[in-house]
Amino acid sequence: MEIIDNKENLQQILKSLPEQPGVYRFFDNKQNLLYIGKAKNIKKRVNSYFSHVDTSSGKIKLLVKKISDIQYIIVDNEYEALLLENTLIKEYQPRYNVMLKDDKTYPWICIKNEPFSRVFITRNYINDGSEYFGPYPSVKMIQTLFDLIRKLYHLRTCRFNLTPANIASGKFKVCLEYHIGNCSAPCVGKITQEEYNDSVMDIRNILKGNINLVTNHLKNLMNKYADELKFEKAQTIKDKLTLIEHYQGKSTVVNPAIHNVDVFNIITDENTAYVNFLKVVNGSVIQAYTLELLKKLDETPKELLQIAIVELRQRFNSSANEIIVPFPLNLTIPDITITVPQKGDKKHLLELSGNNVKHYILEKKKKQELVDPNIQIEYSKN
Repeated sequence: MEIIDNKENLQQILKSLPEQPGVYRFFDNKQNLLYIGKAKNIKKRVNSYFSHVDTSSGKIKLLVKKISDIQYIIVDNEYEALLLENTLIKEYQPRYNVMLKDDKTYPWICIKNEPFSRVFITRNYINDGSEYFGPYPSVKMIQTLFDLIRKLYHLRTCRFNLTPANIASGKFKVCLEYHIGNCSAPCVGKITQEEYNDSVMDIRNILKGNINLVTNHLKNLMNKYADELKFEKAQTIKDKLTLIEHYQGKSTVVNPAIHNVDVFNIITDENTAYVNFLKVVNGSVIQAYTLELLKKLDETPKELLQIAIVELRQRFNSSANEIIVPFPLNLTIPDITITVPQKGDKKHLLELSGNNVKHYILEKKKKQELVDPNIQIEYSKN
């Protein structure tokens, strides 16, 4: 890391900046952090601020005028620079950087880290080893998923500490949930930990969008019960398969052969960018989210989309190896294919993402009109 201590030496130091990928930070003469940026070539990018001042926007001219110190951190490639930039911006929130607007706490579905895990909806993300799936901005989506889970698997809802010793001691009694068929009563040993864990594994796969794994598991189980002449149990499994097939039929939007992709589309207005994210697994949209970014330095749609891609993939813990976007990006992400579709199912997904952005903006406009009937929101698709 190099520190420029003196504004008089800026020109000299600018010449000695490394021609490597990394992150640079601008400070004023009081060491206040002004801006964090990433670059494929630090020297070329930082020098561009000073060499094109006359043609820059008023906001950039003001920024350059305030720069007194510069720091930089070298990384291996541009994508690592983008990741580091995202982390530092969220930590320090510099005045001239894009602001990620997110004023809502969306719910998650939690698989609790405990014996005979509970599965429930929560807005509190706790780092206790539990698994969290989401967040889900759509109340309809999370409720549909949760209702499906409750119908398929009779998991406990109580907070008892169901250790083997506690269960064996007979300290618990079955409750109303068991009597009405909503709980399998692990508290009194009516289901083994292994059987219960099989249900939790199915739920985990449903939440990840891997529904085919669940249906294959249930079909094998149904056939096993049928072979053993346990027809009542086999019928119960068949009913579960019907529920899953009904849900899968409603949720599939494109060819199920589209296994695991992230879709991004963007619309911008004068001050804000709206980026929609769709997580598609086996042809089904399992997550949908629109992020607002408040511009600070007249950032281009490409710059804004890159910021949003990193933020949203991290936020949703995405492992998709293909990203669908509306225009080419000057960005290489290791082991990731960036696709700009021209036709077919992937083009349909891109259009669906774009429609989600438009709907988000229209809903925002309606809410703002309730406060100020004269307000107008102008936007364009880029």
